[in-house]
Amino acid sequence: MNIEMSSNIRIGHGYDAHRFQTGDAVILGGVSIPFDRALAAHSDGDVLLHAICDSLLGASALGDIGRHFPDSNAEFKGVDSRYLLREVARMIENAGISVINIDATLIAERPKIAPHVDEMRTNIGADLGILVGQVSIKATTTEKMGFIGRGEGIAADAVALVQEHQ
Repeated sequence: MNIEMSSNIRIGHGYDAHRFQTGDAVILGGVSIPFDRALAAHSDGDVLLHAICDSLLGASALGDIGRHFPDSNAEFKGVDSRYLLREVARMIENAGISVINIDATLIAERPKIAPHVDEMRTNIGADLGILVGQVSIKATTTEKMGFIGRGEGIAADAVALVQEHQ
């Protein structure tokens, strides 16, 4: 993708965290990963996609995920976060904005993320209508510190670089 110097380039940041609850899988990046717990949330709890949604909405000055998909709305109970990401993609496209790239980090002690990164990148690229090469997903731990280190939950951090159409 060529970026013209006269283009309006914007950056957005997103963060999300969810605690664990009883379950048998976590959903991250639209991938169901077998695990001895699940993430507690009004939706499917996909912290990665929620952080990416917020980064895109922020870069586009369109608010945040809670504004568009409030947990007080029963319509979004148990919703697939890939649906939310596709809706955010539609919103930013309607606002005249296209995605340049996404860079995100999952923060978790467990489960292991690396075996699932390629599938996550594929899902995110498909939902945003961008190339897999425009999506970076990394994983780290907190070295047993804090709520994540104690195994209480998972967090994700994301930045999006977008371009306003002229």
